[in-house]
Amino acid sequence: MNKKRLIIFGIGLAMTFLIVSYLRRDSPGLHHIQGQTMGTIIYNVKYVDSEINGLDQMIAQKLVDFNQSLSTYIPDSEISRLNKQGTLTYESNFFLPVLEASQEVYENTNGTFDPSIGPLVQAWGFGPDKRIPNLDSTKVDSLKSVIGFGKVRFDREKVSLPPKFQLDFSAIAKGYAVDAVAELLESKDIDNYMVEIGGEVRCRGKNDQEKPWALGIEDPTVASNEQELMAIVRLKDLSLATSGNYRNYYEKEGKIYAHIIDPRTGYTAKHNLLSASVFAENCMMADAYATAFMVLGLDYSKEILKAQNLDAILIYRSENGIESFVSEGIRPFLEMNKAGGN
Repeated sequence: MNKKRLIIFGIGLAMTFLIVSYLRRDSPGLHHIQGQTMGTIIYNVKYVDSEINGLDQMIAQKLVDFNQSLSTYIPDSEISRLNKQGTLTYESNFFLPVLEASQEVYENTNGTFDPSIGPLVQAWGFGPDKRIPNLDSTKVDSLKSVIGFGKVRFDREKVSLPPKFQLDFSAIAKGYAVDAVAELLESKDIDNYMVEIGGEVRCRGKNDQEKPWALGIEDPTVASNEQELMAIVRLKDLSLATSGNYRNYYEKEGKIYAHIIDPRTGYTAKHNLLSASVFAENCMMADAYATAFMVLGLDYSKEILKAQNLDAILIYRSENGIESFVSEGIRPFLEMNKAGGN
């Protein structure tokens, strides 16, 4: 990659596997802002323009406000109070858009993207306490009765939950935060930028070398510390989010349980898809669809890509080994290092 230094950014709440190419800091007009958000997640903002004084503080404050709205780890956040009270009148500009996006993807993916799935995720041992579960079909059926985003009611002023429901936007939050920062940059008339949060990325314009921003897709079959690239893609005016299920699992009584839970069945998803990297105009939608694809598997994901006019790289395991599907729209901008696309 023209001898640029690659740094792997950490796996976030939705399991991303993206490597972002760092450009030289001493390049004319290139500015780099880095910080930390959502606990331990690192964010990186690069833009090509005249330096804007105080932009780092503006970005940091934007992310503080974002978390105060949508973080379930903050006891008095909007979403935490919604989950306690069952109803909420919006106080920020963040809440309604994430509800609307979630409803759209929920409907377009036959309910496989579902922000109300938290009780099932916790019960299967992938919540904060990481306890290995002892579930039977009766318990699973009971939990299914308190999930289903289609039962959530909201309008332009407030949102209401059915009894015992809980919402958690962790599978869409990083992508949404990327968009929030990107929109801040655009409000300052910055036309050339890359915003990355925990591996989810949105790019606009070109880098300081007058080329599209170069990003790498990590090989999902190697250990996280090996940092091998499966592909390199150059993005302009596009977002990218990646989800996978191969590094967050546990074994119990000889069976492997992956962290991707199918809200329609209440059980872990079982298919051969290893990772989904989705390209969309905004990062929130890319993040949501990448999560849904890890529930749907390879064939159904292909159908949704076509129906929704999205692009993706889907890496999967077949009888021939590791292979990949690359949609037509992204092929001109992609260089595969391994598992050539078909």
